[in-house]
Amino acid sequence: MSRRNSLTHNDVANYERDGYVLVENVFSPEEVKAMIDEIEGGHGIEEHTKVRLDAGGKKTKLAIWHKLENDIWGAASTSPRLVNNVRVLLREDIAFFHGKVMLKEAHTGGAWEWHQDYGYWYDQGFVYPRMLSAFIALDRATQENGCLQVLRASHQMGRLNHVQIGTQLGVEKSRIEKVEPLFERVQCEMSSGSVLYFDGNLLHTSGANESDHHRRSLIIAYTALGNPQISETQTASQVSCPVGEDDAILKFALSYK
Repeated sequence: MSRRNSLTHNDVANYERDGYVLVENVFSPEEVKAMIDEIEGGHGIEEHTKVRLDAGGKKTKLAIWHKLENDIWGAASTSPRLVNNVRVLLREDIAFFHGKVMLKEAHTGGAWEWHQDYGYWYDQGFVYPRMLSAFIALDRATQENGCLQVLRASHQMGRLNHVQIGTQLGVEKSRIEKVEPLFERVQCEMSSGSVLYFDGNLLHTSGANESDHHRRSLIIAYTALGNPQISETQTASQVSCPVGEDDAILKFALSYK
């Protein structure tokens, strides 16, 4: 099975129209296994793990970091298969913002409320919404195990107000009830190794995982290099995101053995 190294003209057009584009076969089964092995081995994950509660009190777990490290996660974040495509989608040079591993475990993983990523990032001082996320499915994502759901083209509304829901931030329920019927709701089922690129203002949610199967993912956020962050705490890199070696993930996997 050949890997997808670059976006097509249609991919870019779909992203700009819909606010997202799904690309299959970006990472190989061997690379995905290496990242899952890292999660299960606890390397660099446990110390970053946080717990968030959804509206029903179910736990959602994520590990988040803001610096590129010389590890398998840094290798994935600087993969040319991601970095070069994000530059194309944002139409300018980019900086690494953060990476996170989402742990939506079988039977226990909670939901994520309707939100926009820029709804969080705006409060961190980013002036412009020239930001996106690259969502890498490590396990197969299905409706049963709580795959991502998006409102197609909802990024065109711009940023909406966010409020506290459980211990998460989300769009006000009354607002969601009014705008959701205006857009197509898409269940983003994904095979392992596929990547969903989505705009910082795209409305998205995900359900709880009531299935027998984990739904773990790696999500890497990038910002336009020229996007000022007007806050006392600088959480995004102020330099161009490096482009690593294409086989770096597997090199790290071998070095850990």
